[in-house]
Amino acid sequence: MKLSISRPAGKQRAFTLTEVCVSAALGAFMIGGIVYGYVQSTRRAEWSAYSLAAQSLAMQRLEQARAAKWDPPAYPPIDQLVSTNFPPTQEVMDIPISGTNVVYATISTTITTLPANPPLKMIQVNCVWPFMNGSVFTNSIVTYRAPDQ
Repeated sequence: MKLSISRPAGKQRAFTLTEVCVSAALGAFMIGGIVYGYVQSTRRAEWSAYSLAAQSLAMQRLEQARAAKWDPPAYPPIDQLVSTNFPPTQEVMDIPISGTNVVYATISTTITTLPANPPLKMIQVNCVWPFMNGSVFTNSIVTYRAPDQ
């Protein structure tokens, strides 16, 4: 025996306009959140690429300073490890370039003689670089160096 439910004529089940509007709004919020997440992850990945390029430039300058000759016991004493030998420079960051989107970073080097025995020098390299919205970031490296042996 089959049971059937009869409905009055003209009465059919459907979603109300309110239910449709609420589900459309929830769908729009969900899609907007997904798009926002993708944009944020892309921005963060680009920031990481800029930071790595700046760190690479700072490391290059640090290696230049570490390679400078510094031999106080020699006659005459040799000291090429001074800040004036490493003036501030602007370098192109090593990021993908297409057309005119070249990004420059400013590299400055500070060399400080420390009162210690044996003598030591502190080398600090700062690489200042801009990001998309005009904010400026700095990557810094500090190391110590003894005279040549």
